[in-house]
Amino acid sequence: MKKLLLLLAIIPFLGNQIFSQSINYPTSKKIDHIDDYHGTKIADPYRWLEDNNSSETAAWVEEQNKVTHTYLSQIPYRDKIKKRLTDLWNYERYSAPSKIGDHYVFSKNDGLQEQSVIYIQKGLNGRPEVLLDPNKLSNDGSVSLGGTFFSNDYKYMSYGISRGGSDWREFFVMDLKTKLLTNDVIKFSKFSGNAWFKDGFFYGRYDEPMPGEELKQKNEFQKLYYHKLGTGQSEDILILEDKENPKRGFGASVTDDEKFLIISVWEGSASENMLWYKSLEKDEAVVKLINKPDADYNFIDNFGDKFLIMTNLNAPNNKVVLIDLNKPDKANWTTLIPETNMVIQRVSHVGGKLIVTQLKDATSVVSVFETNGTYLYDIKLPGIGTVSGFWGKPEDKETFYTFTSFTYPPTIYKYDIKINKSSLFRKSNVKFNPDGFETKQIFYESKDGTKIPLFIVHKKGLKLNGQNPALLYAYGGFNASMQPGFSVGRIPLLENGVIYALACLRGGGEYGEIWHQAGKLHKKQNVFDDFIAGAQWLINNKYTNSSKLAVQGGSNGGLLIGAVINQRPELFKVAFPQVGVMDMLRFHKFTIGWAWVPEYGSSDKPDQFKYLYAYSPLHNLKQGVDYPATMVTTADHDDRVFPAHSFKYAAALQEMNSGKNPALIRIETKVGHGAGTSTSKSIELLTDLYSFMFYNVGLNPKF
Repeated sequence: MKKLLLLLAIIPFLGNQIFSQSINYPTSKKIDHIDDYHGTKIADPYRWLEDNNSSETAAWVEEQNKVTHTYLSQIPYRDKIKKRLTDLWNYERYSAPSKIGDHYVFSKNDGLQEQSVIYIQKGLNGRPEVLLDPNKLSNDGSVSLGGTFFSNDYKYMSYGISRGGSDWREFFVMDLKTKLLTNDVIKFSKFSGNAWFKDGFFYGRYDEPMPGEELKQKNEFQKLYYHKLGTGQSEDILILEDKENPKRGFGASVTDDEKFLIISVWEGSASENMLWYKSLEKDEAVVKLINKPDADYNFIDNFGDKFLIMTNLNAPNNKVVLIDLNKPDKANWTTLIPETNMVIQRVSHVGGKLIVTQLKDATSVVSVFETNGTYLYDIKLPGIGTVSGFWGKPEDKETFYTFTSFTYPPTIYKYDIKINKSSLFRKSNVKFNPDGFETKQIFYESKDGTKIPLFIVHKKGLKLNGQNPALLYAYGGFNASMQPGFSVGRIPLLENGVIYALACLRGGGEYGEIWHQAGKLHKKQNVFDDFIAGAQWLINNKYTNSSKLAVQGGSNGGLLIGAVINQRPELFKVAFPQVGVMDMLRFHKFTIGWAWVPEYGSSDKPDQFKYLYAYSPLHNLKQGVDYPATMVTTADHDDRVFPAHSFKYAAALQEMNSGKNPALIRIETKVGHGAGTSTSKSIELLTDLYSFMFYNVGLNPKF
């Protein structure tokens, strides 16, 4: 057992007594395993932790959790943090309604329900009735909804469920009139919804995994099927498969007029895809409309035999084009909405208009166009923030959207399309006064001079004396944009004087595909440089200092945190690498990890191996370094980023750390990569994160 004596921060309300904890880390045995990567021999002493079914791994997990729980349980204000979070969480929250025939469907959580409940009502003034209560699907909230899908005649609803947060989906069908389930059950679906057509739906699935390998086995050879109501899954009709390309997947949708099945053909996380279609009026073969993955192609709608498509082909910030199926060559495409200096994120065809949501410096701008591409006007938003919604049918007269910002709780608006008018539909009643806080956006220079946007949120009257605790969050990858958004769980930070900072790093989508490309593959170091420069800016400008700065990121962001604390361990006091991709040499060996090769590269290729090895969090830990106080988090049902990433990293960190700061791992049960996590589990996680952070930056929270 490795023993570590920790001197923790002085707790002001307990006088000058210094608390210490003696941490006995569990023994993480080392095996003699060496891999040869193109002539470079690399040891992997914790390879045995990749066996998630072994009793040895289970015992290691149990012992690590005991150590972490013991550490956290001795923090004197942990229960107060949990109580404050629970009180804050206890408010009604809704989703924007969706029009389903004569009815509207929405989700609602009374406050502390583990999962939100789906309601249906006739018209906007009808009495809401429970349509589906996921809380009745399990005793502990570990079963969550994974999508709801309605038949075109509005007689049926299919819905997916996830068990324990896994990406695997089971689909069931409900008769909307009787609210009773049919006998239809679909299993082994992943990364797929349901696309209804007549009396059935299209969906994607994988072959049944080997017993015990459900959360680890590679997901390859996805197939597209059609399920007809009233039949068993074994009778489903195979629509598409590709025996030559194991990484190929098929996303399906059906046009509103039910004339076409639209198939987006993808291979991994690359933003490039192909677009195929199949006539549903005639039983004809699939037509490969766009059969070269040279750009991103998103189907919006069809006008008869003309397809409306959003694409970044020769337009990194996206444009909208019209493709005539009778003249499909690219030379004949018509550009309806050209590329501008703003990034087009989404386009919806609703109420006879095209409503276009765009990004300007990571904040939302919404514009309305005629269907011929003529610009009409912008929709006035409540402020600078983030918008979602504007969905519906071309014949709808109104649509709904949700607006949010850092100190603006999600608020739902009804938008009258004909007169371009928004009206408040539903407001969140969070126990929070936004007037006491302020948000600013600055732009700092990264290592190479690139300007990086940074949002900073804090109490009004903040003194720039360099003594404020701060939490810096970022992601930096996969074309994902970090935008202003409200989190009830962030309130305890802000009200205790913590500065919250959100950096929009390269690799994301804040400035289109060029911004994304600047932070992927061999340019991934740009992402780490951007983050480090953001931390340094906060310190140089007296917002905080290195002994008060915590950093956080999840998934690809967990990789980010692991990389930056390796490269600049002295810059940060606390680190939270959550559900991170930590072993960059083996990530593609598990579940859907192979899909990230277009983003990261692969150790199977000599040139890519070199730069992956150069920043891989697991492989760049060094003996005797004083790493920040680190709490790794993962979950046993995470089949997106296999938990062994975090297991191996935590074991190595405990071995290498000099001993001045704790190196813990928190392993949740019946939880996956994050989606569908129950209310109580979410509160427990934040309680532990904030307790750990406050304790290690010397902050005594007041509630």
